[in-house]
Amino acid sequence: MEEKQNIQAAPLWTRDFILIILANFAIFLGFQMLLPTMPVYVKQLGGQESVVGLVIGIFTVSAVIVRPFVGQMVGTYGRKALLVGGIIIFVISTLAYNWAPTVFILLALRFLHGIGWGANTTAAGTLAADVVPKPRLGEGMGFFGMAPTISMAVAPAVGLFLINTYGFPTLFFTSAALAVLSLIFSLAIKTNLKSEEPQPKARSFNTMFEPRSYRPAVVIFLTTTTYGAIVSFIALFAGQMGIENIGIFFSVYAVVLTLTRPITGMLLDRKGYDIVMIPGLVLVVAGMAILSQAEGLPMFLLVAVVYALGFGAVHPSMQAMTVQDVPPHRRGAANGTFFSAFDLGIGLGSVAWGAVAQFTGYGTMYLFSTIPAVLAFIFYIVSRKK
Repeated sequence: MEEKQNIQAAPLWTRDFILIILANFAIFLGFQMLLPTMPVYVKQLGGQESVVGLVIGIFTVSAVIVRPFVGQMVGTYGRKALLVGGIIIFVISTLAYNWAPTVFILLALRFLHGIGWGANTTAAGTLAADVVPKPRLGEGMGFFGMAPTISMAVAPAVGLFLINTYGFPTLFFTSAALAVLSLIFSLAIKTNLKSEEPQPKARSFNTMFEPRSYRPAVVIFLTTTTYGAIVSFIALFAGQMGIENIGIFFSVYAVVLTLTRPITGMLLDRKGYDIVMIPGLVLVVAGMAILSQAEGLPMFLLVAVVYALGFGAVHPSMQAMTVQDVPPHRRGAANGTFFSAFDLGIGLGSVAWGAVAQFTGYGTMYLFSTIPAVLAFIFYIVSRKK
């Protein structure tokens, strides 16, 4: 009873929490607009299919490289400073896409863009963990994590509409304008914690990464390899089945994910991790298994629901675990560890499953993609005993 009263008494919807959610939502809208449209832009510049993959991959690589450094720097320079700096880089690189004369220049801009994105998302996650009261950490991070899913429901369609109706300059200016809006919200945030403890001058593996976050990082890495298979190849798989309007898959996925996150967050705070994580990982495995047998749009939409229920439980739970027992001056490193694993799972998963699909076909590839999800389940069960 006392624990329940503490949870209810802790204020969640503070001014800074609302501002960080709005800032995160605005920049994710600008980011998600570019996901389905950037491959089209690469083709317009004369790039081949292999170059399309490289343009997508180099963004992830630079984000992964920068996250550990940003995670360590937020303790010295403050969360807000790194958040604002990342957004400014995002704005500059997005605007510069308009004047990329060659694919090589575009690759350089994508690398720069990834640096801004990695800095922004790492600092934003750390700042959110700072302003959320610890008794409501699962619930708070669940709400914070809704920005990517809500934006996914609308931004890709808007991006495609903009390039088909007005062209790429309008797309890039719109994306940059949303990032500027995120910058305005970020500048209004008052919280900007710095470490009260001296930071190590020498960078070692354990100072750039947070050892207490390795467990959720491993689980999310294995889980997001399955997500990499979905975002990279589901359109091609659906095309083989004669399904043209597969965009509805992401809308259904985003809606279910949005509805799932707050509920799983509250369950996590009240009942613990197992009640959320065990069913969540089982649903991820089930979603990939169903997808391997999908033939018509109804089955694809069923996968969207099942996988969203699973991923909507796993992702915020592991993000909450990442920072739960980490002191404030190490939260940046913890978030850097978590998001590096998240991005690596998607990036390496896309490359690996592409090679598998080339030899086995998409259906068999999706069946094989259940393996890392099963490994995530086993690792979670085994590691909790320690």
